[in-house]
Amino acid sequence: MTASRTEALKESLPQTRSFSLGDLVRRRPETITFVLLVTICVAVAVINPDFLQPSTLVDIGRASVVMGLFALGVFIILAAGGIDVSFTAIAAFTMYSMTVLVQRYMPGVPIALVLLMSIIGGALLGIINGLLVHHLKVPSLIVTIGTQYLFRGILLSFIGTVWIMSLPPQMGAFGRLPLFQFEAANGATITLPFYFLVLPIAAFLTWWILNGTLMGRAIFAVGGNADIASRLGYNLKTIHVFLFGYAGALAGLAGIIHVCANRQANPFDLVGTEVNVIAAVVLGGAKITGGTGTVLGTILGVLLIVVINSVLVMVGIPSTWQRLVVGIFILLAAAFFVTRQRKR
Repeated sequence: MTASRTEALKESLPQTRSFSLGDLVRRRPETITFVLLVTICVAVAVINPDFLQPSTLVDIGRASVVMGLFALGVFIILAAGGIDVSFTAIAAFTMYSMTVLVQRYMPGVPIALVLLMSIIGGALLGIINGLLVHHLKVPSLIVTIGTQYLFRGILLSFIGTVWIMSLPPQMGAFGRLPLFQFEAANGATITLPFYFLVLPIAAFLTWWILNGTLMGRAIFAVGGNADIASRLGYNLKTIHVFLFGYAGALAGLAGIIHVCANRQANPFDLVGTEVNVIAAVVLGGAKITGGTGTVLGTILGVLLIVVINSVLVMVGIPSTWQRLVVGIFILLAAAFFVTRQRKR
């Protein structure tokens, strides 16, 4: 066979593309988050084997619920090219006002109705964000900074500033309701609360919205380019109202779960946690500019932040270093993602 015929035969054969780790990371940026999470867990387990005790793992799962609900709401807004920093104010407003309402006027209402009213209350506050973003036509960051102060100001000025240390019985019982429990080697009873199920259900619902509905397609289209999405026929007002309403509903649910889990209602709670939540979403591979990201990456980002906050003390690092460590991870992740994008 001549050389020319050999070359022609090679060209006629299907070309197989070699596996590239860089291509995998570009397509699935949450891979880096997963690798970081596994690396940290292995390192901490070597330094302090107590990390692998069931009680520690259950504590991580319990601590992931509220942050995970916040992060899912932030992610769906980031996917559309926006950003929301009012979710903690929505959660605080909803959880405290709902506790006061149930305690004073609806003492016998079922916990399912309390959860539903919290979701609706959070959604209504979120819809206010969505309408303002659409009609004012200013960046959502500016709007939600304003509504964050507005919601918190109304709460503290007109609803209350006193800690509620004794919750209505049904709320306290829901916070203690076990999904499963077992006895550890030291005799302590380890309990994974029933409310943990809320996070995987919310994650699946968010995934389905983004990947199985026309609204999900519209969200990513707006995140790619809002003007083009509008010319293609997407109703931006509907999208904005849905986005912020959905994020608000998740925040309202997170707030009432936070109250039930801690068995007290503090109107000053959750202040300052916005940075950790947004960090979790960014570390999960979502871009601030929108159009990208996955629910899996968001959950991995939440687990990474929770693990960092949980294990620093276990390995002898002061808790005051938590923000420093999280900041370093954000900068490294941002630098890596930008570098990969430029190479692409």
